[in-house]
Amino acid sequence: MCGIVGFTGKTKAAGFLLEGLERLEYRGYDSAGIAVLDGGKIQIEKTTERIKNLIDKTDNGEKINGTIGIGHTRWATHGAPSFANAHPHISADGRFAVVHNGIIENFVEIKQRLIAEYNVKFKSETDSEVIAHLIAAHMKNYSTLEDAVYAATLEMRGAYALVVVSSKDPNKIVAVRKDAPLIAGIGKGENFIASDIPAL
Repeated sequence: MCGIVGFTGKTKAAGFLLEGLERLEYRGYDSAGIAVLDGGKIQIEKTTERIKNLIDKTDNGEKINGTIGIGHTRWATHGAPSFANAHPHISADGRFAVVHNGIIENFVEIKQRLIAEYNVKFKSETDSEVIAHLIAAHMKNYSTLEDAVYAATLEMRGAYALVVVSSKDPNKIVAVRKDAPLIAGIGKGENFIASDIPAL
């Protein structure tokens, strides 16, 4: 089991992400991380320790600017517990970050194609990293993040919940689920994504 949180609004995202991840600790995890869009760049912080480590590293999120972000707690399925396998995963060009729950059953096939066609260098052993590179590949043919994510999901087999941010389309979060839990919360001037209600 693992947890997902996402935030877009007018205040700093990192504080909400960290608090949301803390509320999902009961699900168990071996690593955690956040990705925040900050001035056209994606800033990522990860840990293989407790979420408290991320809180301390970022001064409870105050060291990270940006009002759009995603976070994740991971329980290893593909690949050992490690920093490289921790979410969020980022595309080779640094423009797409993904958090993912579930299993992509055909990730080996997709991975081999991305290596053959785009010479992608993978940094992790996970099925989740494949998603970031696949979306980046599809973004070459689409103008919006939603369209690129949708095109990527048409290639993916399995059960999944995933949330994506991109510096190429920086004013939004795109979330999609197939046979895995994911909920949206709508507020005044802010919106939320989470894999379970306590995060909200």
